[in-house]
Amino acid sequence: MASGRLKDKVAVVTGAARGIGAAVARAFVAEGATTLLTDLAGSDGAALARSLGGLADFGVLDVRREDDWAATMGLVLERHGRLDVLVNNAGITGFEDGLVPHDPENASLADWRAVHETNLDGVFLGCKHAIRAMRATGTGSIINISSRSGLVGIPAAAAYASSKAAVRNHTRSVALHCAGQGLAIRCNSIHPAAILTPMWEPMLGNGPDREARMAALVSDTPLRRFGLPEEVAALCVMLASDEVAYMTGAELTLDGGLLAGSAVAPKAVES
Repeated sequence: MASGRLKDKVAVVTGAARGIGAAVARAFVAEGATTLLTDLAGSDGAALARSLGGLADFGVLDVRREDDWAATMGLVLERHGRLDVLVNNAGITGFEDGLVPHDPENASLADWRAVHETNLDGVFLGCKHAIRAMRATGTGSIINISSRSGLVGIPAAAAYASSKAAVRNHTRSVALHCAGQGLAIRCNSIHPAAILTPMWEPMLGNGPDREARMAALVSDTPLRRFGLPEEVAALCVMLASDEVAYMTGAELTLDGGLLAGSAVAPKAVES
């Protein structure tokens, strides 16, 4: 149950219309944070913000555009006088408009750049403008959503893996920069693996074989299930709170045990 862990904090969440971003926004509002949900125009973000009540609002933000970032941060400071939390969640896989080559040999430069423009440039711009906004208080928490794909190679999704690996390292650079400036602005990254978000639906379908498809997709995961957006949101709440004020430059994996070692089949428990 919510316990007001983020009471009086002001937060911005990107890519908040659905999936992980929506779960984070719900969790932040439930914990008492005034939360600006942001996403592209035409998304479901405004409807979600209305459903969350008075602590939530919605703003159009294309994370690739620096003028959008400047306008968003200016609005937050004008309304609230501070920014306490930014969750850089917005991202793309490169497969949104269909299956196209994304391996190192056949990916087009245009497709490569498109993924990095959203996933990496968007995070760079978010961090840049969040630091400037947080200087008003000298404290804050920047949370970058990377991926398990940023920790290992993914040949069929090379651009996505590259962009998420860069987010991982940029998080550390931001953390060190802020500490070196004498600012209590923390920056950490979260690395989810298979999280059950709408992007999986085309692969899962709604037929009688849905459960079998789900099982097959997580067959190499030791916990043998998908993660839930709410589980990512729980980590974001922790990082946004004052409970981990000594944690910066860290990376948290949420992968059902994938990176712990070789995939293992749970042994049956004898009665």
